[in-house]
Amino acid sequence: MKNDNETTDRNAEDDAHSLQAHLLVAMPNMSDERFQRSVIFMCSHSADGGAMGLMINKQLPNLQFADLAKQLEIETDALAEPVTMHFGGPVETGRGFVLHSPDYNREATVPMADGISMTATVDVLRAMASGNGPEDAILALGYAGWEPGQLEQEIQRNDWLHCEADVDVVFQTPLDEKWSAAMRRLGVDPAMLSAQSGRA
Repeated sequence: MKNDNETTDRNAEDDAHSLQAHLLVAMPNMSDERFQRSVIFMCSHSADGGAMGLMINKQLPNLQFADLAKQLEIETDALAEPVTMHFGGPVETGRGFVLHSPDYNREATVPMADGISMTATVDVLRAMASGNGPEDAILALGYAGWEPGQLEQEIQRNDWLHCEADVDVVFQTPLDEKWSAAMRRLGVDPAMLSAQSGRA
């Protein structure tokens, strides 16, 4: 039986290796087309619990926020700007999550990183529809999930790079530029990386 000190040490070690609040950036040689050139904000990651994250640079082209709001019986008359719908990942694609700036804060809101929070209740959608939502927000349907040890194997296989999350990359950078911006944040020239990955 483990004593309290051993448990504390294990938790501290998990925290040190956790990628929570990091950006996971797909390498150019990513074989899974769902994740090619993807940037994922990591919401949770532990040795025992696996990992969960939200893709932040893939738009859902055939679904509008108004469609989702209608399904949930939410009025959108006060919606000032259109809300982009994101493909958060292939798991539970009917489940919604909102990554947002910390100016919106309710009981169900979870601070994720400096300048980034997450709310996964319908209340935040109502607030967005009424014009009272967060200043910055990413609405994602579905998420990316990994079993314990799976993400670590993929990183060792050179499927992913990772860095601490950056608010500008998450919220301010255009969708089609986020992958390159995240690579540059890692100190990697995307053009050079693509060239190297294409060599035999």
